[in-house]
Amino acid sequence: MNFSPQPLHRSVKSITKRVIDILGAVVGLLVTAVVTIPVSIATLIDNPGPIFYCQIRCGLNGKPFRMWKFRSMIVGADKLKHLVKNEATGHIFKCTEDPRITRVGKILRRTSLDELPQFWNVLRGEMSLVGTRPPTPDEVMHYQAHHWQRLRVKPGMTGEWQVNGRSSIKDFENIVDMDIDYQRKWSIAYDLSLIFKTILVVLTKRGAY
Repeated sequence: MNFSPQPLHRSVKSITKRVIDILGAVVGLLVTAVVTIPVSIATLIDNPGPIFYCQIRCGLNGKPFRMWKFRSMIVGADKLKHLVKNEATGHIFKCTEDPRITRVGKILRRTSLDELPQFWNVLRGEMSLVGTRPPTPDEVMHYQAHHWQRLRVKPGMTGEWQVNGRSSIKDFENIVDMDIDYQRKWSIAYDLSLIFKTILVVLTKRGAY
């Protein structure tokens, strides 16, 4: 990985943003605790195996961390990734009809329930409620200089990409532009507006698969 550290964005040092993250993470984890049992039962019936899925992602300035989700794919899906066609352009991977996704997984993804365990990452300070899309190490290792600008802030559970297309955005350069645009617009009020817009997007299931 060609590490190219960037000066940290002012949002990283914001105490108010961190307090909002902590409060949001506590509420989010309470919700996660409630849905874990039904999600676990449905997952085990549909495709027996681990309930949670852990993946290494890159956070602030490319620092790796373990990101958690409810498992939405078959067991061993990572080993089958090379068999699935990548429909995206650039340093991201997307497939509209990924055959590795389970029946329950499709529901979890369309409702964004699979992302609830990430509130644990937010509480730990590895992620923020609002930020950039957290990339995988194999994506980051191919980054060009300007791509590193998106890692000046903590990765977020939501962000510009979430409210402006979600999974329908398949060009990595568009994501980079959105992430840099977020950094330019950032304020506490703007974060709160993105959180509100995200709730609307999730409720309407717009751009999810």
